[in-house]
Amino acid sequence: MTRDAGEEWRGWRAAAQEALYGPHGFYRRPEGPAGHFRTSVHASPLFAEAVARLLCRVDEALGRPSSLDFVDMAAGRGELVTAVLAALPSDVAARARGYAVELADRPPVLDHRIEWLPQPPRTITGLLFANEWLDNVPVEIAEVDAEGVPRRVLVRRDGTERLGEPVAGAEAEWLARWWPLPPEEGLRAEIGLPRDEAWAGAVGAVERGLAVAVDYAHTADARPLFGTLTGFREGRETAPVPDGSCDVTAHVALDACARAGATARVVPTARLLVQRDALRALGIAGARPPLALATTQPAAYVRALATAGEAAELTAPGGLGDFGWLLQPVGIPDPALGGLLVDVPDHEEQ
Repeated sequence: MTRDAGEEWRGWRAAAQEALYGPHGFYRRPEGPAGHFRTSVHASPLFAEAVARLLCRVDEALGRPSSLDFVDMAAGRGELVTAVLAALPSDVAARARGYAVELADRPPVLDHRIEWLPQPPRTITGLLFANEWLDNVPVEIAEVDAEGVPRRVLVRRDGTERLGEPVAGAEAEWLARWWPLPPEEGLRAEIGLPRDEAWAGAVGAVERGLAVAVDYAHTADARPLFGTLTGFREGRETAPVPDGSCDVTAHVALDACARAGATARVVPTARLLVQRDALRALGIAGARPPLALATTQPAAYVRALATAGEAAELTAPGGLGDFGWLLQPVGIPDPALGGLLVDVPDHEEQ
């Protein structure tokens, strides 16, 4: 008798990898991510305008090179890279090259100047921007058993779970360093080692410029007790079921990624901040226009009010404004958008 594939027990990393990126995976579906959840890119064109301003700052720090790269990681259907290139001043746009890094097929209608790649370019001079990429890099889940031992969580295609073998090797070392679990039954953690490796690879491709990761995030001083694994389908949060019908995502330990990125390029500086602070530093504010404008220029008032509402959504506490930003400059000055400078050790210590 042939065993039903739904009865196969696997770690969450392998299960999510197939569910998201396999031949019939969630991210292969024609509607793309925008059909299921609202990212900052989809919330407002203001986000792309802010990223374009950041790219211009990188351009200045690089000395206005003859060719300026913008790399959009996990590009979806190319919405961000398209909008960023369109928002650049003409003199910068003439030198800019856009890259969309995505495993799904290239959309049939996309600016021919944008190169569609399954991996980032081997060398980048400019800005690598990863908006909600790392949360979809699949990871193993650990849970503490009745004896106080962290074990890998195994899952079937229908979402049923059970505990597997104890966490060991590099994964155990990562847990001990970045997410130590007290010996209390039921506590969970997401083992972010694959994300560290993915981010180190991305930063390692930046020859000169800036690498930025934007995501749901947490740091060592505030790890969630029971993890953050969840699913999204058609705009609603749902149970994480690795059958290809929904997104499977978990928040990112951005402080661990920062250390991994520093190792990849011997980067002396890393900065962590929340999105509302980053966007305000890039000129996005949610202030309402003066009421007097409604009388003197009603059409302008309505436009300004709509813009303020979009800016407020992008910077809102408890929502998109709480997203973490990790910035790692390579061969250029720190853009100093605010936030916390990460303590990155010397290369010999890493």
